[in-house]
Amino acid sequence: MAITYRGEKFAGYNIPKRTPKHPKKSHAVLAKEGDKIRLIRFGEQGAKTAGKPKQGESSKMKKKRASFKARHAKNIRKGKMSAAYWADKVKW
Repeated sequence: MAITYRGEKFAGYNIPKRTPKHPKKSHAVLAKEGDKIRLIRFGEQGAKTAGKPKQGESSKMKKKRASFKARHAKNIRKGKMSAAYWADKVKW
C-alpha cells in the first residue's frame, strides 16, 4: 500500500522513514489521525541522538534521553500530529 504524497513515497500512514537526502530533517512520516493527513518532518540530520535504550548504556546517555523527554513532554503529548511525538518514538 504505497502512498505518494507531494511527490514523496511512503509505505503507509504513520510509518516513519529516513530521509538521508533532505538538507535538514532526518526522518519523515505521513501522519493520519481520523481524516486529517499531514506530512511531518522531524529529527536533525546527522545529530547524535541517544537512540533506543541499550543494555549497559552510559549514565550520560540516560540523562540525555531523560532531558529530551522532559523538555518536549508537552509536545509529545499532542500525539501523532506533532514532530516531537515522532522524534520521541523513533529517535529517542
